[in-house]
Amino acid sequence: MGGSDQLELGGVTLGSRLIHGTGKFPSAAILAAAIEASGAEMITLAVRRLHLDGDRRSELEGVELSRYRLLPNTAGATTAEEAVRLAHLARAAGLSEFIKVEVVGHPGSLLPDPIATFEATRRLVAEGFKVLPYASDDVALAFRLAEVGATAVMPGAAPIGSTLGVLNPHNLRLIIAECPVPVIVDAGLGAPSDAARVMEWGAAGVLVNTGIARSADPPAMAGAFGAAVGAGRLAHLAGLAENQDRAGAGFGASSPPVELPPPPSRR
Repeated sequence: MGGSDQLELGGVTLGSRLIHGTGKFPSAAILAAAIEASGAEMITLAVRRLHLDGDRRSELEGVELSRYRLLPNTAGATTAEEAVRLAHLARAAGLSEFIKVEVVGHPGSLLPDPIATFEATRRLVAEGFKVLPYASDDVALAFRLAEVGATAVMPGAAPIGSTLGVLNPHNLRLIIAECPVPVIVDAGLGAPSDAARVMEWGAAGVLVNTGIARSADPPAMAGAFGAAVGAGRLAHLAGLAENQDRAGAGFGASSPPVELPPPPSRR
């Protein structure tokens, strides 16, 4: 894709619209190879997994973090207060001014808590963070998060880690079409075609983790997702053809009639 079509996010310009997750990979070497193959320029990482207190090794030690724009996340938080504390840890460690707010509201499905997500976003924006909240596909919530200053909103396509693809296209398309800040589809994308689909609708980007990490060949799958994101973006910019409710409308209107030869004589 040409350099003129880049993602502007909180004052940062990204050439790739794929944000790459870093959890659940078989090894740090495979993770590093997958990120490289994807072409991603921003990666997300859980503040809890970095072990900033130094008591254990970080599972990301094999990744050259300085090569990427970092998006720390508050995965594991169950309250707004806990999410804010993790954001402060990330800032104190010099990781980034970006923070992806994640607050678990339902332990069984890991669906986010909308009230705590809103509250954490509001507080962290006021403290100068560039906040990207992960939320459900609630249209009203997406607008409220934008109103309090979220840099982007990140509605889930499906429950996190499920790889079920887009479960509610109606809501997701409404958010993408009408939200005043960039929409980055996060969670549940299982196949490159899922990523291409939401990019065709006009999503600013996608975040993918499990769909790559749990595949048979993560680096190859990462490359496939990177290509799908680019193809979906190009399709959106080109403008998809409108669906027709009957066959042959284009053919009959634009093509001359075809004269068929007479049937052969049976004499």
